[in-house]
Amino acid sequence: MLVIAVAAIVGAGAFAVAASNRVKGSAAQTATAYFAAWRKGDLMTMTRLAYEPPADFIARHRELSDELHVESLQLTPGQVKSTGEGAAEVAFSGVRELAELGKWPFEGTLKLAVRERSWQVLWSPETLHPLLKDGGTLELGESESSEVEFVTREGDKIPNDSYADAYLNPIKPEFEQVKQGWSLLSKKPGQPDKQVLAREPEANVERTTLSRPVQAAAARSLDGTEDSTIIVIRPSTGEILGLADRLGENYSAVRDVFAPGSIFKTITAAALLKSGLSVVSQVPCPGTYQIPFHAPIGNDGEVDRGSVSFTDAFAHSCNTTFVEQATTRLTIDDLRETADEWGFGRAVATGIGGTCGSVPATTNVDMFALDAIGQGEVVTSPLCMAALAAAVQNGTWRSPRLLDREQVERIDGPASDDVPMDETIVTPLRDMMAAVVDYGTASGAGLPDDVSGKTGTAELDGEPSHAWFIGYRDDLAFCVFVRNGGSGSGAAVPIAARFFNGL
Repeated sequence: MLVIAVAAIVGAGAFAVAASNRVKGSAAQTATAYFAAWRKGDLMTMTRLAYEPPADFIARHRELSDELHVESLQLTPGQVKSTGEGAAEVAFSGVRELAELGKWPFEGTLKLAVRERSWQVLWSPETLHPLLKDGGTLELGESESSEVEFVTREGDKIPNDSYADAYLNPIKPEFEQVKQGWSLLSKKPGQPDKQVLAREPEANVERTTLSRPVQAAAARSLDGTEDSTIIVIRPSTGEILGLADRLGENYSAVRDVFAPGSIFKTITAAALLKSGLSVVSQVPCPGTYQIPFHAPIGNDGEVDRGSVSFTDAFAHSCNTTFVEQATTRLTIDDLRETADEWGFGRAVATGIGGTCGSVPATTNVDMFALDAIGQGEVVTSPLCMAALAAAVQNGTWRSPRLLDREQVERIDGPASDDVPMDETIVTPLRDMMAAVVDYGTASGAGLPDDVSGKTGTAELDGEPSHAWFIGYRDDLAFCVFVRNGGSGSGAAVPIAARFFNGL
């Protein structure tokens, strides 16, 4: 039943009755009766009040209400106005309440005239609604949307050109959910359809862990540097705050592994600290070192630093120190066990997949020596190295993630539990990584004073070296990787500096 609020019709003036006293009633009386019947949905009475209504009069009213899902109708008539002898009209306003689209206001005119000695309604389709004039029709249309919109942790749109699409687009099907939208269309012969009302499908929004300012700074830090990536993790939670990837040839910073170069010395240093070395232990750093009866290993530029502290050997990335200490104090199993403790042996579940790396078993002493400095056969992902830096900063290893824990487990399966690291190893590692930036291979590059890190240059046969830099500042840990980019100091460290300066 249509609910109609009808205002009192005023102005039933002297013109209301035609010249002949034999005309029954007045325009005002007929209009009042018509609006009252319309209010009650009394279509039979409306039919009797209309002059020669079309055969489908009742059907038109019912179809409009049914097809547009009209829940209620309000009408506010104005004054009756004479438009000539035996003719009058009433301007009125109305509001239809549509189930899907809400309130739909309109304006109309009720025309009346003396016919067969009584005032009758001269009905036409536009009396029902002005848009029905000249063969017009009204149609309720449906629209659907299932695509998800990923947003930042703050609920903001992910910054444009953020270099994160390669990770977010493939997981969109995991979040598809059909949402319904509606539109009211006015159609007239020979004219394009006109949209009268619309309700777009409700947005299907999914929050990521990405931070808008961090992601923006990460993306802009890579501008102008091809084949590069930066991953930023919050050490206290494992959340990925920034993931910008410009690696070419379909390489992934999350799923692909590369030779790590000297950033792997962080793991070798952890194993050596476990073996009894301390940050102040004096160790030799000759320009070259040869394991007896094996191939020689040299420092970059074969720089001879003499006897230095273990911290200084780390800060200056002495290859010769790490090869000598690793091959005399450790076994390959010691190195592999330490790598596993720092993430290599744990399941990584991010919501977008992921892998960490491997340290293959070997009985070849030369290969073991190369593995100890991140050359050899050891490989790792930028994701894993960012997680390692986060573990040094926080003292707990956490699987990095891009979505909330429930969604990560649904997509990737369960991640490894958080693992507290040995504080007697973590504390000296922090001192050593601070020295790298204070006076070592990452010094003088424009980094903030409180950044700690480790550079890496992974030499490759027949190709330019990979450039790495891992580190942290407060509750931000990062890994920068430039594939075939050259040295870590020359290619990766400046990206980290741009990132922090852009925050």
